[in-house]
Order: sequence, then C-alpha cells, then structure tokens
Amino acid sequence: MTRPGPPDPLAVYPCLPAGAAGLVAAAPAKLNLFLEVLGKRPDGFHALESLMVAVDLFDTLEVQPGPAGRVRLDCDPPGLPTGPDNLVVKAAVALRTHVRRPQLGADVRLTKRIPTQAGLAGGSADAALALLALNRVWKLGLTPAELAGIAAGVGSDVAFFLSPPAGWCTGRGEVVTPEPAARPLDFVLVCPPVGLATADVYRRLAPPAEPVGGDALRAAVRAGDPEAVGRLLFNRLEEPAFALAPVVGRICDRLAAAGPCGARMSGSGSAVFAVCRSREHAQAVAAAFRAARPADEPVSRVLVVRSLTSDPA
Repeated sequence: MTRPGPPDPLAVYPCLPAGAAGLVAAAPAKLNLFLEVLGKRPDGFHALESLMVAVDLFDTLEVQPGPAGRVRLDCDPPGLPTGPDNLVVKAAVALRTHVRRPQLGADVRLTKRIPTQAGLAGGSADAALALLALNRVWKLGLTPAELAGIAAGVGSDVAFFLSPPAGWCTGRGEVVTPEPAARPLDFVLVCPPVGLATADVYRRLAPPAEPVGGDALRAAVRAGDPEAVGRLLFNRLEEPAFALAPVVGRICDRLAAAGPCGARMSGSGSAVFAVCRSREHAQAVAAAFRAARPADEPVSRVLVVRSLTSDPA
C-alpha cells in the first residue's frame, strides 16, 4: 500500500489566485507547545527540541510577478522594514539564487496581523509562504525537500511552515518531522503590548543539565487529549523571558488561573496561550481573563484561535 504524501501547504493554508498570474496566500502564526533548549552549538545557535502547531491567526501575502531582477515588498501597516533584511525579501532572493535565475522579479504586498516580537514566528511564516507562492508564480516546480533546504538558510523557524500543520522541530529548529494530531486544538492567545527580542532572551538562558523530554506531550497531541496537552506544556525560555518582562509572567499566571487545561508562553515571548477543551471553553476562558484584568496591567490583545488541520474539508 502506498502511503499518502505530506499535505500540500498551499492546500492547508488559505490560498487564492490573484489576477492572471499572482497568488494570495495566508501565513499562520505558530505556538510552541513544547520547547526545550539542549545547549549551544559550535555555530553559535542553540540546539533545541520543540513541538509547534500552526494556528488560524494569519498574515496575508499577495504575490505577483514583477519587473526583471526586482523584488519589491510593500507592507500594511506602513513603517515595517521592507529592505533586504526582511525575511520575505531574503526568501525571494534565496529562491531565485537557488535556481540561478537572478532575472526573476516579484511584487509582494504583506498585510501584517501577527504581532512582532511575540514568539509567534510571523516573519518566518511570511518567508515560508513567499517561498511556496513564488515557487508557483515563477513556475519553478521545486520539491518540498528543495524548498526546505532554502528555508533553513533563511531562518530557523521557516521550514516548519512548509510541513503543516504540526511538527517536531530539532537542530536549531530547521529540522522538521511532521507530527500527526488527532484533532484541532482550541486556544486562548494573549498578546501583551510589549515585545521580547529573541536574542535577549537566549542571552539570559542557562541550558539545563538534564533536559526535559517531549514524548509524553507528543503522545497527548496524537491522542487529541487537550487536558493532557495542557498538563504537559513546557517552555524553557519562560524563566529568562519573565525576568526581562515581568508583566508577561504575571499575564501568563493570570491566564492559567482563568480555568484552561494549561497555559504557557510561546517561543521567546511575549505572547502567552492557554489550551482549552473546546471553542466554547476557550471563549469562556478568554472572557474570564478579560474580566479579571487589574487596573495596572496593560491591555492585551486576546484572541480565540484553533490549530490548523491537514484536511481543509
């Protein structure tokens, strides 16, 4: 019997034609249900193990063929960097370099909804969707493995979004094993109005002598058991992140007290999330969290989100 191949990411993520040759694609946020840091690698990056899931909070990219040799990026809201350091531009340049066709051009419009410096990998998702969309718009026909190799050079989290909707990520995050999930999970996502720079968080991190393992959590996700998932959430970066931004730690504690299955910070922060039994449970947790906000706590963006599924139907 032939096993089905991995899902086409452009079938998992919302995607529509744009004119005769363009594409509009949605780039999702991710949550880290598990994140352990094993130590520092010789290349200066940290070796890690992480279970990531993509959720239905999206940036939007409209990708069109552009004048020869030019990659132009426009952003909404304005004021975001659009030059060569933007991961979308890096991805486009890396893709045409890989195929040795520097004459390829693209016009990309990015609408940002995923907050930055929040541990949600919005920039990495944008880069991944740019690779997927341009592979189709430029009619390159690259395989998923080829795109993953390019993604690894663009950024550590980029490759995850090429293997939706969930993955076990190792190396510096760029080695992704697709992770089966029995059912979508419902979350409350809280985005405080403060940001945390990933480098600052890692700078304060002391890798553990005995790392925590993620097998039990992976099994809970495979079983579709939100209660077990909530109990087993783990993030090694919480301690240094909460030391840098104590308000994030207080918000995480308050979210955990609002009645979910469990709550943790995502990535290097500052966003925190709670696992819930259902959409209705998540809505109740979100309402309780909002109602209990103390007067001296800044107002956070509070969303109810759900993990994506490889079966769009």
